[in-house]
Amino acid sequence: MSEIIEVKNLTKKFGDFVAVDDISFEVNKGEIFAFLGPNGAGKSTTIKMLTTLLTPTQGTLTLDGHSVMKDSNAVRHSFGIVFQDPSLDDELTAYENMDLHGVLYRVPKALCKERIKQLLTLVELWDRKDNYVKEFSGGMKRRLEIARGLLHHPKILFLDEPTLGLDPQTRNHMWSYINDLNKSEGITVFFTTHYMEEAERIAGRIAIIDHGKIIASGTATELKSKTNTKSLEEAFLALTGKVIRDEEVGKVDRMRMMHSAWTKK
Repeated sequence: MSEIIEVKNLTKKFGDFVAVDDISFEVNKGEIFAFLGPNGAGKSTTIKMLTTLLTPTQGTLTLDGHSVMKDSNAVRHSFGIVFQDPSLDDELTAYENMDLHGVLYRVPKALCKERIKQLLTLVELWDRKDNYVKEFSGGMKRRLEIARGLLHHPKILFLDEPTLGLDPQTRNHMWSYINDLNKSEGITVFFTTHYMEEAERIAGRIAIIDHGKIIASGTATELKSKTNTKSLEEAFLALTGKVIRDEEVGKVDRMRMMHSAWTKK
């Protein structure tokens, strides 16, 4: 099985703070891969580098055979992404949000129209296509974001905590959609989550990052065996510890470090 994502010796520093520390891993074509870690471990920073939103301090990143640093335009066309924070335009309808994405990615008009209907039907929003997004529930918005991220036929779908705050029924439906897409279109899925049961049930392989370093990787079974635990959540806690991480303090500290780094330029 060929690799569609290759990460080698990837590092990201903000001033003296090392957010991602010399990590290497690969994701196979058509794989569902979970990237797990406590708050502030480096997950979102890694995704931002993979998706061209942040420039690495050092290391190499390759998506679908393209260098993230040297061929960023081709890389952007190879993936879709559902961000941790909402990114839809609430003042547009569901259809208009999809259509705008098609224009940005230069999807031919006829194909775009067909694809919008297919995807909105898949996520059970076709009957709401003309409703404004501001009228949607959180689960409906997430489903629309997934549909939008798939509009341009990406080979990779990045999901940064896509089910955060959703009820169990909606979470199960979302993963059902994603599993169906993985099987029908062979799309590679790279996701982060704090719901360990999701990762254990959905992912083929898992990497765990903590303090900017990958500390373990393998299948859920392999990680449980390594830590002599009965669930992925227990394995995760055995590997990362049980101390509560203060995400907001971490964000403030990182922002200060980023500001310091920029002002020194």
